[in-house]
This record gives sequence, structure tokens and C-alpha cells, in this order.
Amino acid sequence: MFWTEDCGIDGHTPVEPDELDLVSIEPLPSYVWYRDMAEFAEGISDQRTGRSLARAIQGRFKDRLHEDYPHLLPAWHAFRAARAERRAVDWLIDNSLVDDDTAACVLADHPDPDLP
Repeated sequence: MFWTEDCGIDGHTPVEPDELDLVSIEPLPSYVWYRDMAEFAEGISDQRTGRSLARAIQGRFKDRLHEDYPHLLPAWHAFRAARAERRAVDWLIDNSLVDDDTAACVLADHPDPDLP
């Protein structure tokens, strides 16, 4: 739970956010997620499917995936999750919230999954 004007950080005691030692998490720009879609499409072994998904990135990637290639949804979700987890670790490193050894272990355990 996070701070609210009425309930505070613990759900009972009101606090001001400025009183807390918080680190802001900025959203990633859309091009980062676009690049994930492009790299996923490039990694698909069926070239026709990969080209179709690459064309669909211009606005219909997720629709195309759901409508035409539902069998690839688990692979897409795993790919996207691995990328998001690694970006989270990178953010923790950049904000000195984890040490390099811990980060290296986590990053090694979260490679891009093999694509069909």
C-alpha cells in the first residue's frame, strides 16, 4: 500500500509523501515497448509469421497476435515479462537499490525466452 491523503502509508497514520524517502519510478517511453515487439517478431522462426507481426507493429501488433497467432501469446507474454523484469533490475541498479552481484544473479536468471 502507498500513501493516501486519508490513510497514510500503513493504512492508518496520515503522512506527507515529502516526509518519506521515496524514489520516483518514471514510465518507460513507448519506443522501448515498440522495440520489444519488433525484436519478438524478428525472433519468430516462421518468417511469414514474423513479417506479418512486424507489419502489424504499426498499430495492430497485439490484435494480430490475438486474432491470427493465439498460439504465440504465451511466448509473447514470457518475452515481455522477461524484458520488464530486466528493466526493473536495471532501474534498481541505477538507483543504487541493489548491489551489482545481486543484480547479475537476477539478470542471469531472466534471459529472453526461446521463441518458437
